[in-house]
Amino acid sequence: MRAGDTRIVLQAASVCLQYPDDHVRATLPLVRAAVAELPDGRPRERLTAFLDATGDAAGDTAGMGALAEHYVGLFDRSRRCCLYLTWWTDGETRRRGGALAALKARYRAAGVEPAGRELPDFLPAVLEYAATADLADGLALLQEHRAGVELLRLALLEAGSPYAAPVEAVCALLPGPSPEDAAAARALARSGPPREQVGLDLPPFAAAPSGGPR
Repeated sequence: MRAGDTRIVLQAASVCLQYPDDHVRATLPLVRAAVAELPDGRPRERLTAFLDATGDAAGDTAGMGALAEHYVGLFDRSRRCCLYLTWWTDGETRRRGGALAALKARYRAAGVEPAGRELPDFLPAVLEYAATADLADGLALLQEHRAGVELLRLALLEAGSPYAAPVEAVCALLPGPSPEDAAAARALARSGPPREQVGLDLPPFAAAPSGGPR
């Protein structure tokens, strides 16, 4: 996949994994149009599956309310579906503070000033960083947290949530096959994921910025 298409996948997944407020709802048509231009493959298929599954909900107030309730129950009330990457590696320990500070420094080194009240390890923020600021470093960051991203994917699949699809799209961008179960994902954490350089050649699509705090 070309770097420009990779950026589109990352930016689209970033929007899809945000809390479905009015801002995200207004951005979804742009996301759908961009995804429709992607080459055939798993990232396009999974993002389209998410957009199709949530399309009816986005079209009416009651459906959007149900989707928002699903999002909160899934991501805010369950640690098994945590969107904060350093939680998977450091949990609620002192090490996590250091990891978050290092991540902020990493963003600043790329010319990005962390904004808003979300932590810098929030997966949609990491995806947007990769899509719009530094693709190579953003993909490397996802690789470093590959085990956590894969465990999130597995938890979302087990929950039967449509939010599994954008995470699957992201995982499909990373080298090597995804683990088939949690034990294999934990083994990946011990051994480390494969690494691969990604070339840069095209700019990202101009999507709306990340949604703010809920």
